[in-house]
Order: sequence, then C-alpha cells, then structure tokens
Amino acid sequence: MRTKTGVNTLKLTQLALLTAIVLLMAFTPIGYIKTFGLEISLIVIPVTIGAIVLGPAAGAFLGGVFGITSFIQCFGLSAFGVALLAINPVATFITCLIPRILMGWLTGLIFKGLRKSGLKETAYPIASLIGPILNTVFFMTSLLAFFYRSDFIQGIADSFGSKNIIQFVIAMVGINGLVEAATCLIIGAAIARALDAFVKRNARESRA
Repeated sequence: MRTKTGVNTLKLTQLALLTAIVLLMAFTPIGYIKTFGLEISLIVIPVTIGAIVLGPAAGAFLGGVFGITSFIQCFGLSAFGVALLAINPVATFITCLIPRILMGWLTGLIFKGLRKSGLKETAYPIASLIGPILNTVFFMTSLLAFFYRSDFIQGIADSFGSKNIIQFVIAMVGINGLVEAATCLIIGAAIARALDAFVKRNARESRA
C-alpha cells in the first residue's frame, strides 16, 4: 500500500521530469523550429501535458519555466527575441513570461472543467489543442500591445504586405500556428492520456 506522501512524491517527480524536458527542449534544436516568422515552439507540449496530468498549478509552473527560457533566448539565441529586447526589455520579459504562465494555468483549468462536465475522453484532445492556441493568442496579444507600432514589427508587416493588424497576425502566425497546434494535439493528447491513467492507477493503489 502506498501512502499519500508516496503519491505526492510521484507527482513531484513527474513535475521535475517535465521541467527537465522543458529545459532540454529550450536549449537544443528539438524545442524550436526556426522560421522567418514566429518560431514553431514544441515546448508547449510538455507544458500542456503537465497541466492536464498534474493540474493548473503545475501547468502555470511549467509555463513559467517555458517563459523564462524563452526570455533567455532573447540574449543572442533568437534573432527575433534579440530585436524585441533591444526595443523594450521589460515588455519583452512580460511577453515571454506571462502568456506562457496563463496558457499552462488555463489549460489545466479547462481540462478539469471538461472532465467534470462528463467529457472524459474528449477532454484530452481538446485541452491538448487549447494549450498551443492559448499560447499563440496570448503571445500575439502581448506582442501587438507592446511592439506593433515599433519600426521592427512594422518592417516585418511591410515585408508580408500586411495592410492592417489582422493581415499581419495571419501572416505572422500562419502555418506555424497550425503545425504547433496539430503537433501538440497528436503527441500531447496521447502522452497525457497514458500518463494520467498511470497517475490515477497509482493513486487508487495508495488508497487500497
């Protein structure tokens, strides 16, 4: 029989493992797919998995780790981030961090709400899809709020031929957002479902 402490230790171990995966992905080529527009970030996958399996607080924590590593990228690792940092360091920090924390937290809350409403099976793919969508929406909202009028972003908009903010968002996100969402939906949902079943099985054994 496992104790409650044993279950909590298991969850902390899983959180530590997911944190390590986020850090590994952030500083190796597997975390970001470089493109001309926004980078396709695969780090949203372990954040979403953590939010689903371990809850909103864990999702917010993992999102925070993701955000911090994203900000670190601005110091020479990402040309886009370097440009933003040169324009406004504080706004760059907010844009990197807050959207990711909110994404992880809200993904966990949405998953819990779906499960409580009886959508047990569809909760996994829906939450896995919502994670990257929220990440893109929050990040773009912050980016537009702080940087849209900057010469840097206006230069990108001109290169896309964007005549207004909606055209710019579509051009900036484009295929990247679809790839990010589809990848998280397929991989994230499968892993989250299996890991969640493992956690719940261990929790039941601890109460036996």
